[in-house]
Order: sequence, then C-alpha cells, then structure tokens
Amino acid sequence: MTTGKILAIESSCDETAAAVVTRDLRVLSSVVSSQIALHESFGGVVPEIAGRAHLEVMEPVVEAALVQAGASMTQPDIDAVAVTAGPGLIGSLLVGLSAAKALCLAWGVPLIAVNHMEGHLFAAQLENPNVAFPAVTLLVSGGHTEFIEVRGPGHYRLLGATIDDAAGEAYDKVARYVGLGYPGGPAIDRLAQGGNPKALKLPRAMMGDGLDVSFSGLKSAVIRAVDRDDQLELADIAASFQAAAVDVLVAKAMRAVDLVDAKTLVLGGGVAANSELRRRAQEACDEAGIACALPSLAMCTDNAAMIGAAGWHRLAENGPNDLKVGADPSWQLEMEVLT
Repeated sequence: MTTGKILAIESSCDETAAAVVTRDLRVLSSVVSSQIALHESFGGVVPEIAGRAHLEVMEPVVEAALVQAGASMTQPDIDAVAVTAGPGLIGSLLVGLSAAKALCLAWGVPLIAVNHMEGHLFAAQLENPNVAFPAVTLLVSGGHTEFIEVRGPGHYRLLGATIDDAAGEAYDKVARYVGLGYPGGPAIDRLAQGGNPKALKLPRAMMGDGLDVSFSGLKSAVIRAVDRDDQLELADIAASFQAAAVDVLVAKAMRAVDLVDAKTLVLGGGVAANSELRRRAQEACDEAGIACALPSLAMCTDNAAMIGAAGWHRLAENGPNDLKVGADPSWQLEMEVLT
C-alpha cells in the first residue's frame, strides 16, 4: 500500500454512510444519509424500509465520500474497503457488504469486515488520538449499554452491561408513550432542559449491584406515574426520567474506572450525544482527575469514519477477509480475559 486510504461503508441500521480514512486516522470525508423521516411515522426502524432505502442511496453516498476525498469511482486512490458486517439488521448489512465486495472486485483491493461495536470504540480516537489507556468506554445506544475496559485497540474486556433494555431503547419507549415520537432520545433531552428532575420519584435500579444495569423498571415506573397523573408536565417527566438514567450510567461508569484504575473515560454510541450525560460524565472525570473523551455529536451516531478507523486496526491485526465473508446480525465483539 502506498497512499494509505480506506473507504469505509456503514449500513447496519437506518443510516447509510461512507467515509475515507487515512492510515493515521485522518478523516478525509464522512457522508451520512439518515432515514429518520422514513421511519418516524412508525415509531421505530422498519427493517424492510431500511433495507430498500440503503439500496437507493448507497451508490450516491459512496460517490460523495470519494469526491470529498479528492477521488472518484474510476480513480478511487483507495487501498482497501472496510464495511460493517454485523451486528445489525440483516437486510441492511447485506446491502453494505454487497456494495463493498463489488468495489473490492472492481478496484482489486482487499476487503475488511468490521464489527459495528468496535467501530464505536474507535470513534473517540478519531478526534482524541492521544487517549490514555487503560480506558473505560461507556458504549450506550438504542441497542447496547456496556461498560468495556479498553487496554488498547483490539484489547477489550466486558465489565458490565444491561440485563434488559438498553438505555437508548428506554428513551425511545418513554418518548413514544408520552407522545414525543421517534427518535425519542433527542426529544427527551431537549424537553428535560426546561423541566424539574425531581418532579417524579423514580428508581435507580441496581445501583449497588456490580456493573450491570437495568432500565426496564425505570421505563415502567415512568409509565405508571403518567397513568396515575395526566396533569404531569412533559418537561418534568423528561427531566426526571433523564436524571434517573444518567445517575445510573455515570455512577456505574466511574465504578468501572475505579475497578481497572482507568486513565480515561470514553463515551460512545448514539446516547453519548445526550447533553446531560456528557455534562455529568465530564464533571465526574474532572472530580476524579482523569481524562474524559467525548466524541463530537457527529461521531456519536452511526457513521463510516469509525468503521474506517477500526478497519485499519483489523487489517493490521488479521489481514484482509475473504470475499465469501457473510453478514452476521448477532456478531458479538470479541472480548479478552485480561489480567
């Protein structure tokens, strides 16, 4: 390889994304086409609609990423193609994987299959290249809530996770119940800024029990409170729910930091864009005297730049993948037993 550029493709759920990332993790381009408007009326992502939308926009999204990086389909100047192969919606994954394989054949470059969750672990490093290890990453989204010890790229240990709903899933379910629509996270975050976080007495589940978390009880408690009193202000509901969720996330994250003597707390995933979580995490890290790596809002949501960053690591560690590699909607990120 000479120029050291990866084209990355991400299509695991409802964002079609492409990016060009250099070997030293400079992002030359990052294009994301969102499907929120397509799924909004359904209150969540419809897999069939998501897959068809990826088919329609994949080519123009890839072309736009190449052009922004000073390349083109006919003169790509690309050394490899990285693509999300799982976890995610099978139909959506297959669209991205098929596109990546076609480009690899056309350009004669290697294919790199990337785990979507590992991409999120690399997102903060794109903007914080000097992350000090060991670190604890709080990976929090609509499908995942995990506390992961990171001793370096590729060296991960799961410390704790949700035993039921992911935090982002709870946000969406509460928002839907009170009529805020989809996606629920940003709507609750905006409303909460004008509400009273102590208006409702809500549970902080499992606060004293290890590093696992639970959000289904919190969601149910909000629903019961709303059913009992239809005069509650939406802003107060949002603020109370958000305070309870963030209390648990920050407390468990800092407990994980203490457990592994981490030098950095990293946030990743869609819920990492939440303003209250970002504020509280930064405050907790300042008080503990450790670094807090907060990805930009663009890097919190699904994007291809993070897949490109993880792709470089995977290429160096494992080499390219065979073009026969398939999509795995349940692909678990490989964890190590670290001492």
